[in-house]
Amino acid sequence: MKPTPTAGPAMRVLDKQPKVSRRGFLRGSGLAAISVTVVPSAMAVTKDVVVEHSFPLLGTATGRTLVRMARDIYPHDKLAEKFYVEAVAPYDAAAGKDSTVKTLLINGVHDLDQRARQRYGVPYIQVKTENERVALLKDIESTPFFKKVQGDLVTGLYNNKKLWPLFGYEGSSWQKGGYLHRGFDDIDWL
Repeated sequence: MKPTPTAGPAMRVLDKQPKVSRRGFLRGSGLAAISVTVVPSAMAVTKDVVVEHSFPLLGTATGRTLVRMARDIYPHDKLAEKFYVEAVAPYDAAAGKDSTVKTLLINGVHDLDQRARQRYGVPYIQVKTENERVALLKDIESTPFFKKVQGDLVTGLYNNKKLWPLFGYEGSSWQKGGYLHRGFDDIDWL
């Protein structure tokens, strides 16, 4: 006898065929052209303001480096900078409560910047390519500083419920009867 599905929210059905009309494509292209010219300048101001206000104890320079480091450790091109800021912003509060955390983070960023200056002549945040920054991170991956940042980012970034839809994760399902009858195979991001 076949088990009956439990009552709950209906399963999401995905249509794999993109439906874009010529008119829709042209409209989207026009909006994209506008956003390429207008959005970058607005985003630059927003990034600095968010980082500046998120790290009053550690400082803006340390905050910017931690955010850049977070993006380099867990790169997601489609994620806005604010999500990375949210993931590392708790370090500022932790630094206020525990001086060893503050020392670890400030000294770790200082060491990373020193290594970047020795190799590329600029601080870590100004290193041009992702590959060059990743090479610097590989050099320090056995340090307590790197391990702390990398380990905390797992929960700081991936436990953010606002990001789950962007990753295609619908959240916990056991409260709704499990995934078996609720579309366990409706992965649309593969």
